[in-house]
Amino acid sequence: MFDLLPNQLPWFVAGPALGLLVVALFGLANQPLGASGAYVQTAGWLRRRSGIATWRVWYFVGMFLGGLLVTQVLRDDSPVRSGYDALRDAFPLWFVIPLVFTGSVLLGYGAGLAGGCTSGHGLCGTAQRSPASLAVTATFMTTAIVTTFVLGLVTGGAL
Repeated sequence: MFDLLPNQLPWFVAGPALGLLVVALFGLANQPLGASGAYVQTAGWLRRRSGIATWRVWYFVGMFLGGLLVTQVLRDDSPVRSGYDALRDAFPLWFVIPLVFTGSVLLGYGAGLAGGCTSGHGLCGTAQRSPASLAVTATFMTTAIVTTFVLGLVTGGAL
């Protein structure tokens, strides 16, 4: 059944689809799309705070359930994967676990400090021509490029 879905959408399909989604959301709800915003709204909903955008809670739940559906239900021979197979091939597990944990903590801290996540700033903030979002997007893209280059050098091209 998984043959119905490609391994990766082509950029010329995914890019315009995301762009149309961002524009439609601004047009319909005057709100940006972002994963960290959905997380914050879901945490607020669980704490029974007022002023929660319920659609963001469903967006957050949908991200999780959609990933679970595609990887576990639609694919008959799907092994459970961490998503860090290349990293685990290059480094021992005792190193990968604290590395991923530390990266996750820093990512969450950075998203809180920057007022949003990479998807929110990169897709929506730059579309709104926000100077802060342009600076944040340039920073995370530069960091990603430098990190990829350094990992390639350190691992001899294994990553």
